[in-house]
Amino acid sequence: MHIHSATKGHSMRIVHIDSIDDERLDAYTHLTELQLRNRLEPEKGLFIAESPKVIDRALAAGVEPISFLVEEPWLEGMTQTFASVEERWGQDVAVYVASPEELKLITGYRLHRGALAAMRRWKLPTVEQICSGARRVAVMENIVDHSNVGALMRSAAALDIDAVLVTPSCGDPLYRRSARVSMGTVFQVPWTRIGGDDPELWPAAGLAELKQLGFTTVSLALRDDSLSLDELVGQMHDGRIDKVALIFGTEGDGLSKETIEGADLTVRIPMSHGVDSLNVASSSAVTFYATRI
Repeated sequence: MHIHSATKGHSMRIVHIDSIDDERLDAYTHLTELQLRNRLEPEKGLFIAESPKVIDRALAAGVEPISFLVEEPWLEGMTQTFASVEERWGQDVAVYVASPEELKLITGYRLHRGALAAMRRWKLPTVEQICSGARRVAVMENIVDHSNVGALMRSAAALDIDAVLVTPSCGDPLYRRSARVSMGTVFQVPWTRIGGDDPELWPAAGLAELKQLGFTTVSLALRDDSLSLDELVGQMHDGRIDKVALIFGTEGDGLSKETIEGADLTVRIPMSHGVDSLNVASSSAVTFYATRI
């Protein structure tokens, strides 16, 4: 394998690679996202950010970059990004540069936006910390499709949700596809895990914590006793509900029976033409829009 450094026009370490078989690229090539997350030592955990937009939003939020892996044609276009990294983190952050063909070998597909970054995970805040001052929070229960996780985060950012809580069995908002679909908003909307990584702490303990923090807990589900979304909004307008936690369930199965029974209210979005439900990305967006008072 041939590796050579070239720093012309850049002061950061630009490392051109001709082969992907290099241990310095392990974070990009050999480690699964679960291994990168490294549950045992979260302070050493990494995640991979994909696309310049996602990378820039992460950097703007103060997330520490470990290295970059960039398609050659995208190198010059990221000069400003690298300059801001150097100013904040110094010159030791390596920029590995590969041909589009080499990067396709690494990722298994052609990148639409030819840049990746290995970035350091941060310690997640407590539920109490991110709910301080919040009036509308969203809870993702066991949503495992990374696109849906990212779409909900993007809607939460666009429609001013104050915080997002992720249950222990839910997909990780920092996984590559989730962050990409969110357009990098996972770095702008405050979020954390409710119950950490312990599935035993959701729903009972989590719902109790939300109630203790003053939230009316609302399950989005189809039940005979469901309120319509309009009725929920009415209660928010007239002051009967001050702070609301909107809980969305996993694809297919929806919310667990325990969550529905433990929540204060069950709410449905009225449907026409025999459609019984929207997918979680759409239903969350509709709900976030309707409840922004």
